[in-house]
Amino acid sequence: MISEADSALLRTFATLADSLVDDFQVLDILQTLVEACTDLLDVSAAGILLLGTDGHLDLAASTNEANRAVELMQLSAQAGPCIESFRTGRMVAVPDLTVAPAAWSAFRDSALQQGFAATYAVPMRLRQTTIGALNLMNTSSATMDEHHLLTARALADVATIAILQERTIREHDTLARRLQTALDSRVVIEQAKGVIAHTHGTSIEDAFTILRDFARANRRPLSDIADAVVRRQLNLPR
Repeated sequence: MISEADSALLRTFATLADSLVDDFQVLDILQTLVEACTDLLDVSAAGILLLGTDGHLDLAASTNEANRAVELMQLSAQAGPCIESFRTGRMVAVPDLTVAPAAWSAFRDSALQQGFAATYAVPMRLRQTTIGALNLMNTSSATMDEHHLLTARALADVATIAILQERTIREHDTLARRLQTALDSRVVIEQAKGVIAHTHGTSIEDAFTILRDFARANRRPLSDIADAVVRRQLNLPR
């Protein structure tokens, strides 16, 4: 018979997997991940630093204000387990924060002040692409067991796949919108050619030359000039 813990883990994986086909928001995925970590991995808090479009890490999700304060300090100092995990693409384990590296002093002091004693950072990585790091924090100094570490990595991997897919879809949608805009503009240009050919008594080929030359001479987009012609807001000279 499946245990309650295993059942909860399967439900979490199902929720994250749904984001691969459902209309999930990225923040919903990340919040689900950090909350699942505190429920399933015997940790006191969890947070995620995610790479933004500006190329910098930012706090994307956290389970409580204490964790949020520590993550923000880590970002401010640009030193800590998540920063290290993101840069190296490897898991970082610090079961006793009192012996954390000296370079992490700002993060270490903030974490200890907030009552944390241990931290583990898991890279959110797919092959050569790292998009952030998951930070797991405990109020007691202890080594996380191998089963929980493997579970944390698996949860982070599923969330990473979901986020990268969302970004791919968004980029595809942006490209599709640009292509559609180009197609729509082409229709307007064809209409403008007809208007010019009619008003100037010229061929369609010559009408396009008039349209193109006017746009170039005035350093304006061809589609904008075509739209103005169709709307009868602009009468081009021969």
